[in-house]
Amino acid sequence: MEISVAIKDELRRFCETFAEDRIGRIQSNISSINDSLKSETKSSAGDKHETGRAMIQLEREKLGHQLYEAEKMRQALAGITILASQANIRQGSLAITTEGVYYISISAGAFKKGPTKIFCVSALSPIGKKLLGKSEGDSFDFNQKTICIKKVL
Repeated sequence: MEISVAIKDELRRFCETFAEDRIGRIQSNISSINDSLKSETKSSAGDKHETGRAMIQLEREKLGHQLYEAEKMRQALAGITILASQANIRQGSLAITTEGVYYISISAGAFKKGPTKIFCVSALSPIGKKLLGKSEGDSFDFNQKTICIKKVL
């Protein structure tokens, strides 16, 4: 499959769905935790009760942090503009390299369309950091391989 600028809209929707699904799962888990906390309040007293409440509270704090990170993902996506062509790789760029195709946005895994696999990566990920600012013809070392950038969309 020939990769063109048109696929960037699909990639953005894929990443938005990934972020929204993640936020939804976390919010559902927080709701369940809150229900557990309410039922724990109504149950027995003593050390066992306090330990149970503390464990539930820790889980709620962990989920709160995950929700914060997922919201940051959504904000990062909102800041991406899709341009037809770019000289240098930046947020929203599609980088076709000798080792794969990368969409610089959020870390959302692999987008598959037919035989084509495009990796959605954050600009803060190790490969994202290496790609940022590069242009067609540039190369860099990553995981003991030299990777050449064939095309930037």
